Amino acid sequence: MATTAEEVWLLLGQLIESQKESERLFKESKQEAELRTKDIDRQLKELSSQTRELGKQIGGLGKKFGSFTEGLALPSMERILQKQLGMEIISPSVRVSKGGLHLEIDVLAYANGDVNTAYIVEVKSHPREESITQLKNLLERFRVFFPEHHNKKVHGILAAVDWSEDLKQQTLNEGLYVASIHDEVFELETPAGFQPRFW
Repeated sequence: MATTAEEVWLLLGQLIESQKESERLFKESKQEAELRTKDIDRQLKELSSQTRELGKQIGGLGKKFGSFTEGLALPSMERILQKQLGMEIISPSVRVSKGGLHLEIDVLAYANGDVNTAYIVEVKSHPREESITQLKNLLERFRVFFPEHHNKKVHGILAAVDWSEDLKQQTLNEGLYVASIHDEVFELETPAGFQPRFW
């Protein structure tokens, strides 16, 4: 059956209309996709901002928890340092800056005269191996920041809430005192044969 010119023109017109409709739908889809992309970008930026804010809040909580742990330890540590170790001066939260360098000590205690000793106490909620390194670093740098104590023996105490037995033993093996919490009170743990190291 032969197609007439009129039918060809009619088909051609329908094809053109169909193509226009396809282009219109494509354009709408493209605009919709661009809007979705912009919306996703906006949501990602909001999420990124919320993540940064959450990071700051978690950091703040960590700092507050650290301060809480230090506050919890202080009364017990004062008793230990005065009564058991004979310290005369006990200073919590000591911060020193010298020549562009900084040192932060959770508790510093010392006595002059016959005792002539200083103790640096580092307080941790959950100590790790780095806690031992950190305390030893404080002990090694102590005389740089406190030359007035150059002739004192200096000892380290790592006080912590949640110890693993391995880490406790490792701390003692380094010649550092260990303080653990029992019934909300910190106590020194000095097993028989423990030899404290001094710096």
